[in-house]
Amino acid sequence: MKKYFSASFLICLHLGWVSCQQKVEQSPPTQSVQEGENTTFSCHYSDSASKGLQWFKKHHEKGLISLFYIASEGKQKGRLRSTINRKELLSSLYITDSQPEDSGTYLCAVEPQ
Repeated sequence: MKKYFSASFLICLHLGWVSCQQKVEQSPPTQSVQEGENTTFSCHYSDSASKGLQWFKKHHEKGLISLFYIASEGKQKGRLRSTINRKELLSSLYITDSQPEDSGTYLCAVEPQ
């Protein structure tokens, strides 16, 4: 059965962070995968001086759920893994062995300096 995932872009998330002019772009905008397949989302950002990057999942009942905050190294929680490449201004979110509960909207936000 196909499951649908979507990505959105966020300029700055207001979690006590100051406003910024950061450009943040995610790809792909939407994708569908078969249960058990792997998928990747990429988040490109424009400011190399940013402190870190956060990945969220938008849950239809619980709202935004924080998945990872990464500043310099990758992190993993179960089947989800995130990496950051500060030279390329890129973070990736990997989902392995996708399951129905992985369906949703995934967002990235960059913390300004």
